[in-house]
Amino acid sequence: MKDLNSAVENRAEHRLHPRYFSGKILVYHPEPEAYVAGIRRAFPDLEVFFGSDPDFLRKHIRDTEIMLAPRFPVEALQYAQRLRWIQSTNSGVDFLVPVRERLKDTLVTNARGVHGEVMADYVLGTMTMLHWDFPNLLRQQAAQQWKSKFVDPLSDKTIGIVGLGAIGAEIASRAKSAGMTVLGMRRGSARLGEPVDQYYTREEFDEFLSQSDFVVLVVPATNETYKLIGAKELSAMKRSGYLINISRGSVVDELALIRAIEDGQIAGAALDVFEVEPLPPANPLWTMPNVIVTSHIAGNPTDYPRRVLEIFVENARRYLIGEDLINVVNLARGY
Repeated sequence: MKDLNSAVENRAEHRLHPRYFSGKILVYHPEPEAYVAGIRRAFPDLEVFFGSDPDFLRKHIRDTEIMLAPRFPVEALQYAQRLRWIQSTNSGVDFLVPVRERLKDTLVTNARGVHGEVMADYVLGTMTMLHWDFPNLLRQQAAQQWKSKFVDPLSDKTIGIVGLGAIGAEIASRAKSAGMTVLGMRRGSARLGEPVDQYYTREEFDEFLSQSDFVVLVVPATNETYKLIGAKELSAMKRSGYLINISRGSVVDELALIRAIEDGQIAGAALDVFEVEPLPPANPLWTMPNVIVTSHIAGNPTDYPRRVLEIFVENARRYLIGEDLINVVNLARGY
């Protein structure tokens, strides 16, 4: 717990007194101890309950004012009587969108910002692996085959990033430092100093796809992004192009993707998220020779709890003195 304690050491002057807060903090998490120690160190006078069982959640959510949790059974919200703020340990809170009416008097904040560096590492790494066809190189190694190979530099290639939030902007910066041409799509206008060579609108999506050697999806799961990539979009991509999905499985029509790869419509994919997780053993993506499959791990830095605790402790300070919280989610938009 030393690292977690040091994460909140510099917040000691913001320790809360019970007279400012009469409710309780509930940590609902499969590994709650990682968060509880840091919270108690920062706020030793506050009541903190923790657990990971749905029955525990239903029992304690009744008089909980602040909850820290990843996904949780949303039916438990019907028992909540005093819930005023939910701090998610994830960035995505799409599971709360269907019950947003129940949360109209509840603030929701997320862990936006903790994933950017490691997710950018993942994209640059898988992009290099796909470009060099490392899956095949590893098969050649296993078979002790010695074959020559010639490859274009990545600096000759174009990356198209769908979603230029904190993570997408970090990916853009890494790609630009590698000399790549960077295309971007986002809701809203361009931001000053962003390392993007050209922006595209939703109406220009097909052109965006046709210009990209690597299409990277970094968007939230919303009604607007549901099956954003389907048969039509895959047919607009280069036959030599690759799809990299680090957003949500619902953003891609998985069956259409499998068909596109089998038919050679695109060259391959790196996928960290899927329509059904864990990915079922019978899913053909597991064994496709030009597909990299990972287990929803792209956004998992080793010091994840410390990073989330920094956000939570800062937000708790703000909450108790009536300041605006950071990382507030607009549930009407879903992010």
